[in-house]
Amino acid sequence: MTNLLKEVGRGKRGARDLCYDEALLAADAILDLKATPAQIGAFFIAERIKMESVEEIEAFVTVCRKHAHRLPIQQGLDCAGPYDGRKKSFFATFPAAFLLATAGLPITLHGAAALPPKWGITLHDLLHESGIDADRLSRDQIVKAAKDTGVLYVPAEEWCPQLRALRSIRIELGMRTVLNTAEKLIDYSHSPFLVFGIYHNTVSARMAQLATNLEYTRALIVQGMEGSEDLFIERPTRTYLVTDGESKLHMIDPDTYGLETPLPKMEWTPAEQLRVSESVLQGRGHLAFVNQVLLNAAVRLQLAEKVESIEEGLYTCKALLDDGAPWELYRKWQNALQAESALPCSS
Repeated sequence: MTNLLKEVGRGKRGARDLCYDEALLAADAILDLKATPAQIGAFFIAERIKMESVEEIEAFVTVCRKHAHRLPIQQGLDCAGPYDGRKKSFFATFPAAFLLATAGLPITLHGAAALPPKWGITLHDLLHESGIDADRLSRDQIVKAAKDTGVLYVPAEEWCPQLRALRSIRIELGMRTVLNTAEKLIDYSHSPFLVFGIYHNTVSARMAQLATNLEYTRALIVQGMEGSEDLFIERPTRTYLVTDGESKLHMIDPDTYGLETPLPKMEWTPAEQLRVSESVLQGRGHLAFVNQVLLNAAVRLQLAEKVESIEEGLYTCKALLDDGAPWELYRKWQNALQAESALPCSS
């Protein structure tokens, strides 16, 4: 580990990217906790200064996957949003998951308790507000609920314990590390389709190459709200469609589909996120949030080749939302996991 640190820690000009094999050695040492806390912290900071290469991130993804509980539970779409959560934006991906599952597209969500640097509201918080203690859920019951509803939620630090082991170091550092990217790409259910959120456009080319290297059938890299995978509804969103080894810029403008809507000012809390999500699923939400869920769901249906166009996806999703089936599916999923999380935990 010391020799690897010398290569990445020579400063902005002197540091070099590790090759894939070297990065695998570093990832193994860190995730197996064979490196000391000082070495782990130094590596994370050096990488942050240098900026991680595609090969380095891929190596960390590979090692995370090796240690994670992964099963081909459902062949659908993996929604990879930031584990450090949100502070200023709506979790459209949460209600959209149940709309998409109703449309026949299985969805995988995953997350953990809040992390740096943002320390925002996470999916974990929404589940807790919904009466579900995600950290107490057994794998078997999570999988059963997914098979019954098409929505899989993975508590990442339970299914990949190495992430939990490194939490204290990440909290002490208080900044983004390579794990902030790698943990989103563990792909617990072997999904062929990926929607992946980024904050800065400067990383789009690297993330597109990474999605190709990881052999997703189709991926959408989204420069979304607070670095999430959610499209904006009040303005266009820059996205990159990755398919057949190529990445193409695709600006998605809600005004094109008659959906552009100003967002109301909100003071977001876990309770408010859940209330708005449930209102949308019940067909009585604020128009901005309803439209945002519809647009995100339609784009994801097209990404997964369930519809031929975003327009067709919108028509499909609007009809399903009006019918009430996504709300019924959500309640079925919620009831199953509420009952399970109240029981003694088992794996």
